[in-house]
Amino acid sequence: MTADATSTPVSLDDEAVLLVGHGSRREKSNEQVRELAADLEGRLGVPVDAGFLELAEPDIADAIGGLAASVSRVTLVQLSLFAASHVKNDVPLAVQQARDAHDDLTVHNGAHLGVHPALVDLLDDRARAVETELGVDRDDDDVAVVLCARGSSDPDANSDAHKLARLLYEGREFARVDTAFVGVTEPLLEDALHGVAKSRPDAVVVLPYMLGDGVLTGRIRDGADEFHAEYPYVDAAAGDPLGTDPRILDVLGDRWQEARTDSVDMSCDTCKYKVELDGYEADVGGARAMLRALTHQETHADRDDVDDDPHVHDAPEKHVAVCTNQTCAADGAPAVLEGLRQAARDSEECDARITRSSCLGRCGDGPMVAVYPDGVWYGDVDGDDADRIVSSHLDRDRIVSDLVDQTL
Repeated sequence: MTADATSTPVSLDDEAVLLVGHGSRREKSNEQVRELAADLEGRLGVPVDAGFLELAEPDIADAIGGLAASVSRVTLVQLSLFAASHVKNDVPLAVQQARDAHDDLTVHNGAHLGVHPALVDLLDDRARAVETELGVDRDDDDVAVVLCARGSSDPDANSDAHKLARLLYEGREFARVDTAFVGVTEPLLEDALHGVAKSRPDAVVVLPYMLGDGVLTGRIRDGADEFHAEYPYVDAAAGDPLGTDPRILDVLGDRWQEARTDSVDMSCDTCKYKVELDGYEADVGGARAMLRALTHQETHADRDDVDDDPHVHDAPEKHVAVCTNQTCAADGAPAVLEGLRQAARDSEECDARITRSSCLGRCGDGPMVAVYPDGVWYGDVDGDDADRIVSSHLDRDRIVSDLVDQTL
């Protein structure tokens, strides 16, 4: 059911919404998020601002800070297609940091777009448009569809792409609906198209499962064109991305209602950070996920050439997280943090970023210092130990064994 702002028992007074997009070096993509935010404000009847995870401004912290001056409750609505690391790690980290920074502000965190009937209907319309372009009709011709998503290292996210493809197939007269990915996982678009060609359909509709018309959507269109040239007996073309279709607002409205009433339903049963899935055993563990999120948050680098790869990271060799939660702070964590930063500045070898962290779950054993990606945690660290951690571990990869609390 689409969200209806007039039917909810929760008051709309003193509330705002933050629509969180990924962020892009292409301003056109960022403007799409802002356009959706303006449309969503008209739909919900509450103020809606846009914020970004990275690469664009304002970031989540600044956006929430701007809203905190005028409202007492902010609900985050995420413009992410699937629940991969951004949804599971980066946004929750930013939300917790916002809660810590604004004691009088209630911050609700909404879910990603996910699998929703409105999105299936939108994909169906995108397919119809391509059929019209090619001069075919699924009711009379064998029309195959390939739904092409970005691809993720998270199996939970990839499985949702397959679920959407299956829902698009059910009840419609397509010859078949296959799933493909631009990268990271398989099947890649080229391989999926070659596989579909073996069934000799009359036409192949390639649907980019993307929000905007950016680099990856361009690659999908190029892939469809190359396939069309290689297989002249099959008409093929790619459709448009989701864009700012009003049905996106239907989904965002539902996600808003879920979040503000604390009824968000995440897919925890298949989350690689919570349960052990075959092939992803090393990713289990909240602390590891939190450290990954901290690293990602701090190390996105600007690049001059954005066409080669739209999502490249230039991370330091190591990331050091210092717990500054209440117990560790009382035991001297601020002095440890400053000592590590000063020692790193003085070193000519150290390539590390050193940041604060919320609780690492080792209260009473701190101050705690975690070095990532090594997975080494130091406990009961004091200011005098900072030089040893930098000069031995960060400079020369020699673990300071007498300080080790645990390893991940």
